[in-house]
Amino acid sequence: MSLTPIPAADVIHRLSEFDAIIDARSEDEFAEDHLPAAVNWPTLNDEQRRDVGTQYKQVNPFEARKRGAVMAARNIAAHIERELMDKPKDWKPLIYCWRGGQRSGSLSLVLGQIGFRVTLIEGGYKAFRAALVQDIDRLVPPLRFQVVCGPTGSGKTRLLQALARQGAQVLDLEDLANHRSSVLGGIPGLPQPSQKHFDTRVWDTLRRFDPARPVYVESESKKVGNVAIPTRLVELMRQSPCLNLQLPDTERVALLMEDYDYLVRDVDYFCGRLAVLTALKGRAVIEGWQTQARAGELAQVVQDLLTHHYDPSYLQSMQRNFVQFKDAKIIAPKDRSMGAMTELACQVLGILSGNAST
Repeated sequence: MSLTPIPAADVIHRLSEFDAIIDARSEDEFAEDHLPAAVNWPTLNDEQRRDVGTQYKQVNPFEARKRGAVMAARNIAAHIERELMDKPKDWKPLIYCWRGGQRSGSLSLVLGQIGFRVTLIEGGYKAFRAALVQDIDRLVPPLRFQVVCGPTGSGKTRLLQALARQGAQVLDLEDLANHRSSVLGGIPGLPQPSQKHFDTRVWDTLRRFDPARPVYVESESKKVGNVAIPTRLVELMRQSPCLNLQLPDTERVALLMEDYDYLVRDVDYFCGRLAVLTALKGRAVIEGWQTQARAGELAQVVQDLLTHHYDPSYLQSMQRNFVQFKDAKIIAPKDRSMGAMTELACQVLGILSGNAST
């Protein structure tokens, strides 16, 4: 039998060594968070876990373990038959459960007896999560951020995408959070990750960066929707050099109408999101915007939102939180198109090439 337990702090640096990463927890546990590229092979699924837990409390632990063993054996057999019949003997999986106990141990024991080279995470997901949080604090300080600032609708996300296509290192926190970081930023049908899974996504991106090259990131607040950016990361972003992206108001409105096309298509949803601003803007203002939106005057509502809500609050936030914003170089694409953003990205990389490689 080939079975090797390793500390979670070592796993952090060795994920690429394994042919598969197997999460033996239940579906709900896996959905909340899991290691990058992990696959879910529940030793006990959600319903079975609840049933065994109930029997453990209401009958006795011994009977619960017998029942759990029956379920686990059937599940493990199904996993082997479904996934492993074509795997060679030198196939190397990494396996974990919540604390590295019975669920991952049972699966690992069977796979090890078959002859596979199995590695277990000591302490399971819980230990890995603690190591990951610590590793974010290690990864962040050596990085050199270039913070893309600019008012709402100026095309910051489009510029980040263009920079990434030109080979620049980009940390797109809104993409990782499934949110556009505003009161209207929720994306219908695309839920945000849990806080733990957002942290994992951020860590998985940070660990791939070369500290010798700049990293481009948008000027986010401490939270993107409902998830919080790691504190050490926020602190470094706010101390970093800034670029100030500018577009004319007409282009900004048009860009927002394109990027938030689902709001244009679903006016009732748009009006419902506007209601969140009632405490800040007053009922009369919000009802006026809702009336305009339902009358088809969406562009005017977007312009008013920019003028009376987003722009003043954004400028105050930048001046208060990003210490180098006052010295930011102003950059401006010809228009909102991706072609113009690509051209600007090339200019930005050229601008910075005298100071650092991209």
